[in-house]
Amino acid sequence: MKINYSIQNDLSFEGIILPYFKECKENYNQLEILKGNKIPTEFLVSDKIFKGEKQETYNLNFIKDNARLEVMLVGLGEKKELSRRDFKKAIGKAYKSLKGKKVVSIGVYLNEIEGLFDSEEEVVKNTAQALVVADYKYITQKSDKKEEKLETVTLVSNNIDDNFKKGFGEGVSLGNNMEFCRELVNEPANVMTPTELANRVKSLGDKTGFEVEILEYDKIKELKMEAFLSVTRASAEPPKFIIMRYKGNPGGETLGFVGKGLTYDSGGLTLKSPAGMKTMKCDMGGAAGVIGAMGAIAENKLNVNVTAVVAACENMVAGNSYRPGDIIGSMGGKTIFIGSTDAEGRLTLVDAVYYIINNEKVDKVVDMATLTGAKVVALGSDTTGAVSNNDEFFAKVNKSYDKAGEYVWLMPSFPEFKEQLKHFEADLTNSPGNPGTITAGLFIREFVGDTPWVHLDIAGASYNTKGKDYISSGGTGIGVSPLYHLAKLMEK
Repeated sequence: MKINYSIQNDLSFEGIILPYFKECKENYNQLEILKGNKIPTEFLVSDKIFKGEKQETYNLNFIKDNARLEVMLVGLGEKKELSRRDFKKAIGKAYKSLKGKKVVSIGVYLNEIEGLFDSEEEVVKNTAQALVVADYKYITQKSDKKEEKLETVTLVSNNIDDNFKKGFGEGVSLGNNMEFCRELVNEPANVMTPTELANRVKSLGDKTGFEVEILEYDKIKELKMEAFLSVTRASAEPPKFIIMRYKGNPGGETLGFVGKGLTYDSGGLTLKSPAGMKTMKCDMGGAAGVIGAMGAIAENKLNVNVTAVVAACENMVAGNSYRPGDIIGSMGGKTIFIGSTDAEGRLTLVDAVYYIINNEKVDKVVDMATLTGAKVVALGSDTTGAVSNNDEFFAKVNKSYDKAGEYVWLMPSFPEFKEQLKHFEADLTNSPGNPGTITAGLFIREFVGDTPWVHLDIAGASYNTKGKDYISSGGTGIGVSPLYHLAKLMEK
């Protein structure tokens, strides 16, 4: 699918999307593409067929002069109550419905929805992003790849200025980098090994403009990342420590991202159930989100410095597996009692977080991970759970989530929770118990020091098996947009 924009309203499309606020007061009847046909909004509203409620859709079909026109009405609800999340869901849902009508071309009309969000640029950005995200479906491993009938999607407006063009470019970039993230997550673990992940990061860096450095086993060992290497040692696949650097403001402060990069997680000797292992290719969703964000940041040439790291490996079972009851070291010098080998992500993260703060000298850091099933129990599969040591920094993260149209919720960090991290045989235990999402985050905090830090648990939110809203099944791309908007908020 090719996406573009046009100021013309007489273009020929097989399908058009017309957004309506509640009660359908806007009038598109003067559009030349309708060829004199009228949109019967008064009748639709009076008979309660279509009222313009949030994400409500209704399809009309016109045929004139042997030309077909599918018209998809989509509701936006009350203007004052419309969030970016609701808007993208509405546009994405309408697009997927219209695409299912097997049309060749679609026009999305934005003439009647002024005054949303902060600017017209925001409207265009969110529209373009939603269209690109809604179009993606994982078919890479299918032998029979059927060609899509839909060829082009065009955003149509009466006012295409520099702000419109900027918003369009930014939205397409975010959508494409979310697609890159989703493809990483969707690839099976026999394809998406740590080595393959590193190679794809290199390709993205070359394409979008960020530097990539890959540390191999010997260098990882030299850095004394014992926690990371304990997780990976039973795997036949070599670990990779992936470093991404983008310098958009030389001399300014540097924002740090850390992504959990378990390309497959069997649970180790604390073995997962067969059902639980089927989707564990997605345990690198945090890494994928960080990587996608770096692509968008570099592609849009943000005036900020960002460094990101991923400790990529597999958690497997073999004769040399690390065991429950083992005590291991870490790059930060703390010893860790292994209560569960299935609490492995936090072990890779603590070495990665310690490295990025002390070796890359970042000023603030965010780690993102599919870390705990407890997060799904506490907050469901739509919300990211957060733990932080700095209210001011979390406020920026919270704002970035609002800009992205994603949900985040800050969890409490009471002193009693920190006490649970202690172990009588070691400095810390990797399995401190409930509340699991919070104690897992606080475990990582032990390696942060005074650096402003936010931990983001995206378990359940980064992957869905059935598809949801306008996003197809598999990886969701969650996290890419908030991290991008965080970097944008920190531009100088």
